[in-house]
Amino acid sequence: MFRPAMMSPAFVLLLLLGFSVQLSQTMTRDEKHRLRNQVVEMFDHAYQNYMDHAYPADELMPLTCRGRVRGLEPSRGDVDDALGKFSLTLIDTLDTLVLLNKTAEFEEAVKRVLKDVRLDNDIVVSVFETNIRVLGGLLGGHSMAVMLKERGERMLWYQDELLDMAKDLGIRLLPAFNTSSGLPYPRVNLRHGVQGPETRTGTETDTCTACAGTIILEFAALSRFTGDPVFEAHARRAMDFLWEKRQRNSNLVGKTINIHSGEWVCRDSGVGAGIDSYYEYLLKAYILLGDDQFLQRFNIHYASIMKYISQPPLLLDVHIHKPLLPARTWMDSLLAFFPGLQVLKGDIRPAIETHEMLYQVTKKHNFLPEAFTTDFRVHWAQHPLRPEFAESTYFLYKATRDPYYLEAGRTVLENLNRFARVPCGFAAMKDVRTGSHEDRMDSFFLAETFKYLFLLFAEEDDLPFDVEDYVFTTEAHLLPLSLSTALRSDLPPTDNSTATEELDDANFEWTCPNTRLLFPDPAYPRNFREPIRSAVDKSCPRPALPREPGIGRAPLRAQDFMANNPEHLELLRRMGVNLIHLKDGRVQLVQHATQAVSAVAAEDGMRFMQEMMELSSQQQKEQLPPRAVQIISHPFFGRVVLTAGPAQFGMDLSKSNLGVRGFVTVAEPYAGCSELSNAEIVAGRIALLQRGQCMFAEKARNIQKAGAIGGIVIDDNEGSSSDTAPLFQMAGDGRSTDDVTLPLLFLFHKEGNILLEALKEHREVEVLLSEKARDREAIFKGKALPGALLDGSGDETEEEDCCTEDHSSPAPSADSDQSQFTTQEQKIVGEESEKPEAGLSEETPGDEPIEDDDANSQSVDSLMADWQEDLEAFKQMEKDEL
Repeated sequence: MFRPAMMSPAFVLLLLLGFSVQLSQTMTRDEKHRLRNQVVEMFDHAYQNYMDHAYPADELMPLTCRGRVRGLEPSRGDVDDALGKFSLTLIDTLDTLVLLNKTAEFEEAVKRVLKDVRLDNDIVVSVFETNIRVLGGLLGGHSMAVMLKERGERMLWYQDELLDMAKDLGIRLLPAFNTSSGLPYPRVNLRHGVQGPETRTGTETDTCTACAGTIILEFAALSRFTGDPVFEAHARRAMDFLWEKRQRNSNLVGKTINIHSGEWVCRDSGVGAGIDSYYEYLLKAYILLGDDQFLQRFNIHYASIMKYISQPPLLLDVHIHKPLLPARTWMDSLLAFFPGLQVLKGDIRPAIETHEMLYQVTKKHNFLPEAFTTDFRVHWAQHPLRPEFAESTYFLYKATRDPYYLEAGRTVLENLNRFARVPCGFAAMKDVRTGSHEDRMDSFFLAETFKYLFLLFAEEDDLPFDVEDYVFTTEAHLLPLSLSTALRSDLPPTDNSTATEELDDANFEWTCPNTRLLFPDPAYPRNFREPIRSAVDKSCPRPALPREPGIGRAPLRAQDFMANNPEHLELLRRMGVNLIHLKDGRVQLVQHATQAVSAVAAEDGMRFMQEMMELSSQQQKEQLPPRAVQIISHPFFGRVVLTAGPAQFGMDLSKSNLGVRGFVTVAEPYAGCSELSNAEIVAGRIALLQRGQCMFAEKARNIQKAGAIGGIVIDDNEGSSSDTAPLFQMAGDGRSTDDVTLPLLFLFHKEGNILLEALKEHREVEVLLSEKARDREAIFKGKALPGALLDGSGDETEEEDCCTEDHSSPAPSADSDQSQFTTQEQKIVGEESEKPEAGLSEETPGDEPIEDDDANSQSVDSLMADWQEDLEAFKQMEKDEL
């Protein structure tokens, strides 16, 4: 057994990455050269636009071609904590410039940083982001400057100025570590620290595991560069505390921890957001510093990850106290780094499998969505141009030399150019399904994504230095492995000893593998990939949840539950779960364990409730494109657009270029829960229905039987609005809904009332049901536009709307829920009561759903303010789509 402690950490990487296996048709050197040059051209496009339009701001806003300055732009919440008015993108990009052989630009960039950047800013920043991006960027830049100076090529004037800035920044971050546990506060004021009212921080109690555990590389490097041990000591103390607080039975850590008490606030564990780089830094701290303790801890964690979290090719979160119980049914994109870490670990097979799953998801959606479900559907639709997939692609190529990974890199390049490239840089994707953009280009795009893509396609003689002499930080900054032999100042002893238990990990515990021995058959990796590719293509079903020993199979899954199914209701009763019908048609679930028929049934009930809460939370966050109800008849002519929710059945408007156009009429009875008495009027029209009294699918079948071409369900909960409540997908009734072929949309009460008032005043109202608002010229294509639209004359409606030419709905964003659609009502809330709710009068065929009381009715003119809000809401999305 070979122990790495006896060799230099540099040799560890050389052993791991130095072997190659010929697995498929080789990409020609000329083609690799062309792709390498394409990476450089794309980097130049992004970097030069930042320098021309944004510098000295922290980031570029590529859609509006200006810099993002914190405090001058609308707040984006925690995302803005990375911005500290310290020219973030330039500092984050320093070592990328050298790697791409842009040494002249690097020298000029360093001079700009020294001349323009100030760290004494009265601003609250994220300790985690500032450490990995700014401190790491300064240290990486310093490493490059020293290397160039020693060669006598550039930077001959350099006197460790970047290192001096890095130490200044490190000192400014140190107050965050002033806690009883040694875990840092999540935020710090660069000028005032964390104590006192002027800091505007220091009141937080929680931090994420990655936030506290992703410090050691930068702080240890700073200590060894400067000879000041205080930084490394604080980082080690935080790592020791996290290790001490691991769950001893599962050897897993949670996602969020109280920085004072050490209690786990979020007990979910995985390898994605909240934990990811903690594991990464355990292994890389061993590689950089040569300390066996970090490797031992990593191996113990890794064995638990592979035992509980890894379900090849999936990586699913679990509960640290009950690791056989999945915590959620979706994965976030940050876990895409993990195959690369597995390569460094030497566990190649699961790295190949997980990477292949990620690659197929990427090809399915053009980019890796921020989160996706276990059947590979979009969960969170954004993609901020993250680098993790490119990172793992590079490491797998280095380990296997399989040209397949060059093709994966080509796919990333082509999609970036095709979908994300804009005149002023590259824009993050707001929604991978629609291709809409977000006005952001994060610094990590230049620091990491281009670095890994360049390395993927570059030959050894293209690189200005040997990258295997460096370790990549989580932000891909380059720290020299020579730091492991640097004079280590005395550090205080640690009280935490690592368990020296034997691990069933003999192949990979102490040695890095020879890939020729791993893969004697060149087709071996390909054999891993084929079934995974097939599974993603077929959107394989969710795996069954594993059960702990002694517990019977769950009798009912949350995703299968139907509120109108008598068998399901009986199962709920046996588990001690009560179902309560609410007035607005939703149902509420409450569990009393003492009412369950047995202890096992009570446990099943708890699991069912946990699943239901997770499903509800998942569906609340799941972002779906809105649908539009556009009033196109006189006097509206397409200017009024109402935000609508879709149904899970019937015609899919997203696949229709024309939508459905027709005049609206009120169904009788208004609830649409029985055969329509005015079928002859509804035929050929779009029926208006009231929510309640029966299932959505039943309403759709009744109006379809009457000959309607579409339907609009209007919420019966007075005062409801898409401004204050997220829209949802209308669920089916538990039976096949293939027989429903017409489109059915949902309007909240406020938007529905606009349509009803228009119908009351104008009698004949024509609408267009579509995926998104249409341009008026497209609506009236082939017909003369109404005069009011051509010459600006017309009634007061035209006068009020004359400045609103584009109508679109905002795509989902992280800081606004107003336009996000969720499927929350699909299982918990989507099943409407079979009987009328108490207090609601039942409509008869002759009932008129619109009141004639003048005191309660509104004229069209009085609703124009509300319409204007809806029009503005649609404006941004249409611009994105165009």
